[in-house]
Amino acid sequence: MRNFDEIWAIAAERKGGDAAVEALLRYPKPKAEVAAMPDDRLLALMTRCIFNSGFTWKVVEAMWPGFEAAFEGFEIGFCVMLHDEDFERLVSDTRIVRHGPKIRAVQENARFIADLSDAHGSAAAFLANWPGEDYMGLLDLLKKRGTRLGGNTGQYFLRFAGIDGFILSNDVVGRLIAEGVVDKPPTSAKERAAVQAAFNRWAAQSGRSLTEISRVLAVSID
Repeated sequence: MRNFDEIWAIAAERKGGDAAVEALLRYPKPKAEVAAMPDDRLLALMTRCIFNSGFTWKVVEAMWPGFEAAFEGFEIGFCVMLHDEDFERLVSDTRIVRHGPKIRAVQENARFIADLSDAHGSAAAFLANWPGEDYMGLLDLLKKRGTRLGGNTGQYFLRFAGIDGFILSNDVVGRLIAEGVVDKPPTSAKERAAVQAAFNRWAAQSGRSLTEISRVLAVSID
């Protein structure tokens, strides 16, 4: 496995120099900013990522004011208490994408967020303070306790929330394969642990965030 500087050099050669790579990087938000996110905005972001999955994102974006109205601004108490009549109404509501299982996920993820808030004082603070050296553990938690938050959906939710982490895109996985970290997209516990260990090593070598490292890996292939 190459060290981070060697991978950076590959990215710089592909993109036209160090400055060009720096210009392509993304950065996590400060933890305090992430921790200050209200529960309703977390639920809204989760919902948006879930509906974006499998749909053209521009469709969801154009309809988003309708989503906000239909779910009462994603107020947690309202969404937790949705009942059968509400679901019957929502699956016929032309203001939103009428996908029954994804609509049901709004209630289930509202409960997930409420449970985190009850246990930790703030769902956003809990997510913001999760240790980056166990980022895979946070993805596993989203998949296990959330609804429809596995795979890329959970990764993009955390990225858009500003939480430091990596996205296992095709390009990132391509670099991980090139470095011998895995030989295919990581699915097993052993493979996922190897990915985490590689990112932890590159973070220690570079002093950069997981978000930055993820982007460097991607542009070293793309």
